[in-house]
Amino acid sequence: MNSVNSGPERPLRPGDVVEVKSPAEIFATLDGDAVDDMPFMAEMLDHAGKRYTVSRRVDKICDTVTSTGSRRMLDTVYLDDLRCDGSAHGGCQAGCRLYWKEAWLRRVDAAEPTAPTTPQEPHPQLNAVLEAGTHCVRDREELWRCQNTESVKATTPLRTFKDPDQYWREFTNGNYSRLRFAWLAVRSFVLEVAHRLHLTDQLPIRGPYDKAPESEPLNLQPGEWVRVRSPEEIRPTLDKKGFNRGLSFDREMAEYCGQTFRVKARVTRLIAESTGRMVTIKRDAIILEGGVCSGECSTGRWFCPREIYAYWREAWLERVDLPAFAPQLPTAGAPPLMVHMSGPKPPGTR
Repeated sequence: MNSVNSGPERPLRPGDVVEVKSPAEIFATLDGDAVDDMPFMAEMLDHAGKRYTVSRRVDKICDTVTSTGSRRMLDTVYLDDLRCDGSAHGGCQAGCRLYWKEAWLRRVDAAEPTAPTTPQEPHPQLNAVLEAGTHCVRDREELWRCQNTESVKATTPLRTFKDPDQYWREFTNGNYSRLRFAWLAVRSFVLEVAHRLHLTDQLPIRGPYDKAPESEPLNLQPGEWVRVRSPEEIRPTLDKKGFNRGLSFDREMAEYCGQTFRVKARVTRLIAESTGRMVTIKRDAIILEGGVCSGECSTGRWFCPREIYAYWREAWLERVDLPAFAPQLPTAGAPPLMVHMSGPKPPGTR
């Protein structure tokens, strides 16, 4: 990996206010279309020249490409809840958080008045590089490339118990309060040991069937409100392996049984991170506002900040009336509620 030493003097921390550099400045940092093998994507250009707040340092992530566990990432942060809209990637609906290398940002004084945002001049060379790096045709098949398909190249592996520095970084980088970190560290250690002793199951609910039964479609639409069904109601929708027609119901999702959420989208297409192929989802797959993975309930991804959306079958949800607290929640298009929920991978349709 080729590092670019143009970031701030000290590592950025949650709460720091930054401005995304101009397209010309970003282009000057790139080796091809990337820094440290992490691509800058076309969907990120709209944020050039704008100010955001660092929400998390990304010192480690879970591996959803090769399933090797946690991986070390350098000089990277998340800004607010900025997510990829898939507009330059064939309409992918995964809604992944965008990785921001510190080389693409400049720290600004939060007390300094925000200057009016002016449209950024297009940078023909940068636009051409991003377009060339986004997808290709190989053996007459279109393959896509994004930050998540390249995440293994941009990181190095971490071992749960043999790389303790990963936990020290999370203790000191501002992602967690000390009390919260201590609680999660104890909890994750106990769950990891229990898993290795085969005392716990990654899929906490398993059904009675060899093949999960079909269910009555709800035809849920964005903006509707739903409640996640109870474990007792979900169990009859699963097969003996804990799947419903290829989609698993995992431990992080089980944490939110009984809670109410707003439907964000029906997912019909997304890029498979392991292959770069665009996957068409023919069955119901629902994502919920704020329904993201916490990295706090399942082995192999402790303290992962990715907040991947969970994918829900309609059989696991029930339509409800508009909750009394709904007027206090964000409106459509606003940043989603950060309710922790989901599984380690995009929908288990494979």
